[in-house]
Amino acid sequence: MAARHSVDPDRWQRILAGVLDSFAGRFGRVEPRRTAAAFVTGLLSDLEVKTCWQLAEQAGHARPDAMQRLLFRAVWDADAVRDDLRQLIADRFGDLDAVLIPDETGDLKKGVHTVGVQRQYTGTAGRIENSQVGVFLAYASERGHTLIDRRVYLPVSWTDDRDRCRAAAVPDDVEFATRSELAADMLTAALDAGVPAGWVAADEAYGNSSVFRAHLREHGLGYVLAVSRSHLIPLDGGKTRVRADQVAADLPESAWQRRSAGAGSKGPRLYDWAWLDDVCTDADPDNGGRHSLLIRRNSTTSELAFYRCWAPRPATLAQLVRVAGIRWTVEESFQAAKSQVGLDQHQVRRWDSWHRFTTLALAALAVLAICAADAAAHETDARTDTGLIRLTVNEIRRLINTCIIRPISDLTHRFHWSQWRRRHQARARRSHYTRRLNLERQQ
Repeated sequence: MAARHSVDPDRWQRILAGVLDSFAGRFGRVEPRRTAAAFVTGLLSDLEVKTCWQLAEQAGHARPDAMQRLLFRAVWDADAVRDDLRQLIADRFGDLDAVLIPDETGDLKKGVHTVGVQRQYTGTAGRIENSQVGVFLAYASERGHTLIDRRVYLPVSWTDDRDRCRAAAVPDDVEFATRSELAADMLTAALDAGVPAGWVAADEAYGNSSVFRAHLREHGLGYVLAVSRSHLIPLDGGKTRVRADQVAADLPESAWQRRSAGAGSKGPRLYDWAWLDDVCTDADPDNGGRHSLLIRRNSTTSELAFYRCWAPRPATLAQLVRVAGIRWTVEESFQAAKSQVGLDQHQVRRWDSWHRFTTLALAALAVLAICAADAAAHETDARTDTGLIRLTVNEIRRLINTCIIRPISDLTHRFHWSQWRRRHQARARRSHYTRRLNLERQQ
């Protein structure tokens, strides 16, 4: 009974409608409002590639013009839609003990014209590649987790070239900002909007920044931020600074405690933890909070991870371990966003188009996150062992496609699109050959 109750297409249909209704008022005309709804629904579909062409065919349109216009010329504010989605998630998952998690992800790109693209390191490839990097903010509580904000990272090679920025429709007032500054901006915006949260968790790219840590303390947010092994830990009131790995090497075996960082796909994620309470201090006032160093040791490989921690009120080791462990939900959100709703499949070059596509992808991801949390809550309430794992966002999307989003079976429509694609590709090929021939003649 519990398993059947957790799979409720009618309830998922209402959730989808609720997400779409949350920002419907941001569109002044009915045409872009309907196109946006079809766009989000298409992102939830089982299409392998989710660009404007495929989404238009899925929606039953004769041409991709409406989808392309939505990302380019239609009048609507992507940041306002982002605000509505962020408020929806705060209402659904809101918790004063929730964790805000900034992180970045990269998309591999060709050419030099897509906004923000350059050769740079991206974790997607694990090396320096021609790529575009986006910085995102996730929200995680016991009720659920998903992405709630986004910023495209503009390297100095872009912000120092205003002509290049104008060609990509980057606003003239946008200046260079580091990734940690973009993260701080999103955190401030979330707090100003009343999003309830008590903690921030992030990886080394943010934890190693003293400016970022100070920003969190100014807002009264506790944090558990990863730092590098070479990070200098201030001891004795800041009089001495010692490498984090040296601090760990000097610890006796009795300093370690085995605790779970949360449930994983194969059971509890057990690690050994050492906590040096009230040993780290920075130069600025602490506002009554307490600094500490948290060290995680893999019980199998002995690999170490280090965290700078601060709490505005007394905190326990269990609280800090929970925050450290919940950071991985942002990775789960990235995986779901890319594999399920096409976050990395945009084929847009402009600043505004990137923000529009990404915002609609976050709306589709919100549908899956809310459905998953809703199903989990019903299974928990049933308190019955069904012998099944909880519904994942992957499985929910499959069921949504089967029960709600039915593929168009009209062969005439499919043949029309096959011919349209081939005709468009033929024109593009001729244009490419002509341009290349003209360039060769000029040389």
